[in-house]
Amino acid sequence: MALAVEITAWMQMLALNGHQARRWEPKRLRLRLFTLPATIARTGRQVRLHLATKAPWVDLVNEGVRRLRALTVPG
Repeated sequence: MALAVEITAWMQMLALNGHQARRWEPKRLRLRLFTLPATIARTGRQVRLHLATKAPWVDLVNEGVRRLRALTVPG
């Protein structure tokens, strides 16, 4: 449980920087972001996440994923 709390805190700090979602409580995160309808597709050595385009918070999730991918690996 402690690991899940830490991962959620880091996700808020790194992926949701500059948005009000950075200060959301875990219950609000779960209701708005963690329950978006999606499917996982594996093709050509890639794993892709397909989010529902009409979900209310899909733009925030896409922006957060883009920010996490843009982070550089230390070392």
